[in-house]
Amino acid sequence: MSKEILIQTQKGERLVAIVENGRVDDFHIEVDRYQSLLGNIYLGRVESILPSINAAFVNIGQERNGFLYLTDAANPLIEEEVNNKPKKLLDKIFKRKEEPKKKETRRRPKKGEEKLPLKVGQEILVQVVKDPFGEKGCRLTTHITLPGRFVVYMPRDKKSGISRKIDNVEERKRLREVMKDFSFAKQGGYIVRTASMKQSKKDLVRDAKVLYTNWQKINKLSSQEKAPALIYEEGQLTWKIVRDYLTDRISKLIIDSKEDYEKITKFVQTLIGKEMVKKIHHYKGLKPLFDTKGVSKDLQSIYETDVYVKSGAYIVIEPTEGLIVIDVNSGRFKAKASPGEAAFMVNMEVVPEIARQLRLRDLGGIIVIDFIDMTQEVHKRKVVDALRRALGRDHAKTEVYRISQLGLVEMTRARTGKTVESMSFRKCTYCDGRGRIKLK
Repeated sequence: MSKEILIQTQKGERLVAIVENGRVDDFHIEVDRYQSLLGNIYLGRVESILPSINAAFVNIGQERNGFLYLTDAANPLIEEEVNNKPKKLLDKIFKRKEEPKKKETRRRPKKGEEKLPLKVGQEILVQVVKDPFGEKGCRLTTHITLPGRFVVYMPRDKKSGISRKIDNVEERKRLREVMKDFSFAKQGGYIVRTASMKQSKKDLVRDAKVLYTNWQKINKLSSQEKAPALIYEEGQLTWKIVRDYLTDRISKLIIDSKEDYEKITKFVQTLIGKEMVKKIHHYKGLKPLFDTKGVSKDLQSIYETDVYVKSGAYIVIEPTEGLIVIDVNSGRFKAKASPGEAAFMVNMEVVPEIARQLRLRDLGGIIVIDFIDMTQEVHKRKVVDALRRALGRDHAKTEVYRISQLGLVEMTRARTGKTVESMSFRKCTYCDGRGRIKLK
């Protein structure tokens, strides 16, 4: 199986296509006019608290204040220790100044009285988990995570674990033994990522140490800065792709930028290893990289409403303000089968394409899929199971519910940033947004 990473730079854009057997399986885009804040860590200042919606607005130095649910302001580390040393722990995390001790008369809180973990004017270290969307500011959390190549470090969570996608019992046992050597981290916990399978103990420990060292730098800088301030920047798309996708399953990484090629080569040689450097190639052709590799036409489908599959059946994808609607149609599909069997066959064929288009377009939020009506319960279960399996390779978190009596499947996909379409098109001023104009 051939799997390649193609990185093309053009007019202030970086386009990344993950190509499997000559077909685009995943797609990412980064544009200079829009800088993602996802993963960035800020020292913010609480501007207001709204108990009615259980949230706080935090100034992180952006155009709009960030949105922080109060439940996200009390992470597992706090909840575990708050019963014993609440004042000391909260002072440390939220950078409150110590006050002289004085006796207090304990009382039970009255009905409706909330114990808020924050105060207006308070400085707090937060991380962006969702980019600004429309008129809304970015979504924040105090559950800080630092992803590495093989592990994820959570400095404020004592729990550690292994990715559920690693289902081999012996491999899970081996990784648990390796994690015992993460004891150098004086606080926090680790999650071992799927990419850690069959990786050496040396590489895993090195990755964990790098993340712990980064956190120490972040913690130190946050104590020196004054809110609002950017403490840690997640980095460009190119580095995220190398970190998350460049594994043994990748046969080649091809990039057309000489400058980025040299940077990536140095980065990989230092942090991953010389063997992986052999997979990195600099494209020097005159034609655009995507045209040479024949993926430009394949990518065009992510901007179209109708997407056809091999049999002639097709799906219609219509994003609305509140949710994404996907309609399944038989189109030119022909088969010698009963109407019930034909409906089942079409639904099963379009399932992988639905999952693929969600990845390529980076669609998120609430998604409703209108499959062709099926009468047999066994067919309904098989379609839903197939959809869950197809979504299993998605890096975004997804959840799928059963088919309703109307033949609809409701599902959710984590939305963390702008969709590919929103970064490539703008509303048409002549038809008041009913049409779209490709950005140049």
